[in-house]
Amino acid sequence: MATTLQVKPISQQRRSWLSRNAGQLGLHAILITVSVLFLVPLLVVISASLTDEIALTRNGYGLLPSQLSFEAYQYILLDPTQILRSYGVTATVTAIGTIAALTVMSLLAYVLARQDFTWRRPFSFFVFFTMLFNGGLVPTYILITQYLKLRDTLWVLFLPYLVVPWFVFLLRTYFNTLPKEFIESAKIDGASEWRIYLNIVIPLSTPALATIGLFCILMFWNDWWLALLYINEPKLYPLQYLLYAILRNAEFLSSNSAATAMLTTVKVPLQTIRMAMAVIAIGPVAIAFLALQRYFVRGITLGGLKGE
Repeated sequence: MATTLQVKPISQQRRSWLSRNAGQLGLHAILITVSVLFLVPLLVVISASLTDEIALTRNGYGLLPSQLSFEAYQYILLDPTQILRSYGVTATVTAIGTIAALTVMSLLAYVLARQDFTWRRPFSFFVFFTMLFNGGLVPTYILITQYLKLRDTLWVLFLPYLVVPWFVFLLRTYFNTLPKEFIESAKIDGASEWRIYLNIVIPLSTPALATIGLFCILMFWNDWWLALLYINEPKLYPLQYLLYAILRNAEFLSSNSAATAMLTTVKVPLQTIRMAMAVIAIGPVAIAFLALQRYFVRGITLGGLKGE
């Protein structure tokens, strides 16, 4: 007996598919809308940096420049050599500091995560204690400048941030979730602690290390405080501190009418300078986030710390 296949019309198939996937489509639409809304402030900043100062004051901020002008970038780039040098300093400090900080903190976290380490609890308390108390600004300044002799060196821009206690505890928590059977099997096979750390722990901890690495990149890239305290040589100015100095000079020229009258050839678009500085500083960090975002999404569960 022959059987006939009933083929649904295309419109009915489409309605059926839409009904099955309505929830996913709605969720995607919401996420796309939220993503676009998150981009709006960035577009406003870029637009403001390209707007004439007078037009910005008169018309306010918008998604598109009301009157196109590059005066803010021209002011910041009066000495492009210094900008490029500061970019180099910041990139060097960020690269070296991130690698060194990840190495030191992961080693410390690995030791604290090992249940068979005798001094695990005292060391954990020592790291935790530094989250609550520190030596203070004056003793730290004396130590770095008088005893360690690190003033006006690149070392001073990343050594104080090599160990961040919160990041250490996040890594320790992640290391605690790794299968203990792998480590025990490696020890039975005669693997050393260094081999276990390099060949087992590190490959299994890529999401955690990428997440902490992104935080370290942001920390080193955005830091200007250490340069304010310990750097006097202009050739060692990191980007953020150089932009801070440019902004302070612009504010002085804008508020001091006598100085502005003497420098009649210098036009100071103060508001747009602030926006241009944000645009100049945000670029490399945005690229780093895009490169690490897939690991970052997998590593955000690090926040679930468990007490011991």
